[in-house]
Amino acid sequence: QVHVTESGGGLGQPGGSLTLSCAASGFTVSNAAVSWYRQAPGKRREFVAWILTSGLTEYTESVKGRFSISRDSAQNTVDLKMNDLVPEDTAIYSCHVSTASQGFWGQGTQVTVSA
Repeated sequence: QVHVTESGGGLGQPGGSLTLSCAASGFTVSNAAVSWYRQAPGKRREFVAWILTSGLTEYTESVKGRFSISRDSAQNTVDLKMNDLVPEDTAIYSCHVSTASQGFWGQGTQVTVSA
């Protein structure tokens, strides 16, 4: 059975850093495309970043140069390193995993950026 769980959210300072982790069970992250999305209060969910099975990564424009997505095969996780945080990064961040035939969402983790 496949489970996806996010962790690492919390309160971040403007200009600070947080690292989110997407942990997988029931599959190997290197065999899946893994994406991070976020939804701010009153807004639609938006794509943040993804990493494909090839290792190719992509980011939404507003986080380019600040966020970095990577796979940790030993831990079977996909991490989202968030630097230079701004208040507009405040949102619930969710991980989505796409295998060859199915997609799975985690429950999300709250990130709040505030002084």
